[in-house]
Amino acid sequence: MNIYIEKLISFKNAKKIMLTHAQTIKGSLRIRVVDALGYITSKKIISPINLPSFNSSAMDGYAIRYKDVKINHLLKINGNSLAGKPFQGNWHKNSVIQITTGALIPQYCDLVIKEEDTKKFGNNIIITKPGILGQNIRWQGENIKCGDLIVDLGVKLSISELPLIASLGITKINVIRKLRVAIFSTGNELQDIGKNIKIHQIYDINRFSIALMLSKLGCEVIDLGIAKDNANYIRGMIKQADDYTDIIISTGGVSIGKTDFIKQVLEEKGKIIFWKVAIKPGKPFTFGHLNKSWFIGLPGNPVSAMVTFYHLAQPFILKCMGQTSPSITQIHKVRTATTLKKSLGLTEFQRGFLSQNYNNEMEVHSTGVQDSHVYSSFSKANCFIILEPERGNIEIGELVQVELFNQLLKS
Repeated sequence: MNIYIEKLISFKNAKKIMLTHAQTIKGSLRIRVVDALGYITSKKIISPINLPSFNSSAMDGYAIRYKDVKINHLLKINGNSLAGKPFQGNWHKNSVIQITTGALIPQYCDLVIKEEDTKKFGNNIIITKPGILGQNIRWQGENIKCGDLIVDLGVKLSISELPLIASLGITKINVIRKLRVAIFSTGNELQDIGKNIKIHQIYDINRFSIALMLSKLGCEVIDLGIAKDNANYIRGMIKQADDYTDIIISTGGVSIGKTDFIKQVLEEKGKIIFWKVAIKPGKPFTFGHLNKSWFIGLPGNPVSAMVTFYHLAQPFILKCMGQTSPSITQIHKVRTATTLKKSLGLTEFQRGFLSQNYNNEMEVHSTGVQDSHVYSSFSKANCFIILEPERGNIEIGELVQVELFNQLLKS
C-alpha cells in the first residue's frame, strides 16, 4: 500500500523531508582540469608543491645583501635576474643585482630595494631609503605549502578554484559524475518551442526553463519531450526513464483535474512521499521515488514550476550532486514600498525588486500581478518577497523578508 503525506504540509517540512532523503550519487570520473568547470570534487585536492615554488622578487628593483645596505653609498650593479632568466655568475661584495618582478632571488639575497628608492648613475646605484630585512621577497611556500588542502571534497569547481589548481601543475582531478535528470511536460495544449501553434495551444516554456536551470546547476539533462494527457503514455515514459536516470522531473499533471495522471502513475510505479505543499505559487507539488530514481512533479503554471524548482528541487539536486557548500542565500529584512496581497496559511514567494530609495534605505517593490501564469514578472524582479503563513495583507512600510536571486536566476 502506498502510504504518503496526504495533507498539505508546510514549506519548511517539505524542504526538510527532501533533504533528508537526498544522497550523493555514486560514480566518479577522472578528468582534465581544463574540462572541470561546474563539476564537483569527489576527492580532496592536495598541493603537490610549494607556491611560490622558489623565492622571487615582488618588485622591480635591486637584490642586495642586508649587510651591504648603506644610504647614499655607491653600489655597483653586478648583473641581472630576470623573470625566467635568473642571475648566473659570481656576486661580488658591496654590489647589487638588478631584478624584475617574479625573478628568482639570487643566493644570499636578504631583501629587494625597489627601483623608486634608488638613484642610478651609469652602472651604479645609490640607495636613498633604508630597507627592512626580507622586504619585497615572495618566499617559497608563502602562498601554499606542499601538502596543503587546496579544494575540499564536495566543492563545485569554478573560476575561483580551477586556475589555482592548474598553477600547481595538477592536470587531472577526481570529480563526481554529472547527475542525470530526465524532464518532460504533460498537456495536450502544449507545443514545442519553434513549432507552429494552433489557437488552442501554448508553447512549453516550463521544460525549456527547467532544462536551462538544470544545465546551469551542472546536470546532464535528458529531454523526454511532451507527454500527452494519457495515463498509459505517461506510465511508459516514466518506466523507461527510471532505468537510466537519477531524477525524473515533470511539469503539469500533478493536481486533481480529470487529465492529471502523474499522481496516479506514481502511486502505481513507485511511492509518493508527499503531495501538496502549503506554498503559493506551487501548492500541487509531488515528491516520491520509483524503482531506481527520484521523482519530482512540478506544477504546470510557469511561475509555480519556477518557484518550486528554485526553492524545493534545487537544494535537493545540489545535495544529490554531492555539493557540500551550496551558495549562501542572501535574506534581508526591508520595508515594502507597495501593498502586498497575502492569503493566510500559506508561505508565499512573491516576485519583487530590491533597491535603494532617496534616503539610501533599502526597500522592495512588488513586480505587480502575482498570478502563477504571469512569467514576465521574473524579468522585472531580482528577489523573492517571502511572506510567512501567519501573515495576511501587507501594508506599505511593513517589514518583510527578501531573498535575493542566486546565480540560478541571475546572469
